[in-house]
Amino acid sequence: MWLLDRRSFLLGAVALGGLSACGFTPVYGPQGEARALLNTVEVDPPRDREGYALVRHIEERLGRTSAPRFGLSIAIQLDEERMAITADNIATRFNLLGKATYALRDMGTGEVVTSGIVESFTGYSTTGSTAATQAASRDASERLMVILGDKIITRLMSAKLSGST
Repeated sequence: MWLLDRRSFLLGAVALGGLSACGFTPVYGPQGEARALLNTVEVDPPRDREGYALVRHIEERLGRTSAPRFGLSIAIQLDEERMAITADNIATRFNLLGKATYALRDMGTGEVVTSGIVESFTGYSTTGSTAATQAASRDASERLMVILGDKIITRLMSAKLSGST
């Protein structure tokens, strides 16, 4: 049994060694592509509560800048759909659907470096009091903005990695 575990360990070590030999570098590592985005992206000001939550999350992940190299524009579209419906036709659960269209532009030239669309959803229950339902709706909206923000950042970093920027 111990021999099998040792073989698994050695095979794993060889596989990781192979990744470093093929040029794999962690995105947040010292030589990673994420460094080009950290503290260099200025996100356009938010227009509403959802925009504020999204911008706040992106700035937490990428940092705020006083000398931006890139500008990031984001348009958010939200929709709600009823999921669980009682026999009396009362919705007891909603899905909040979100779509964010983004464009990263070079501040020097104004040229769009990369752009795209990310989508996701969250849900919330309406079975509590009115105050509880409103709190659940706001929480679902904030969770959705975190998900969309993470997807945007992932796309921006993979665009930098793939050389498409």
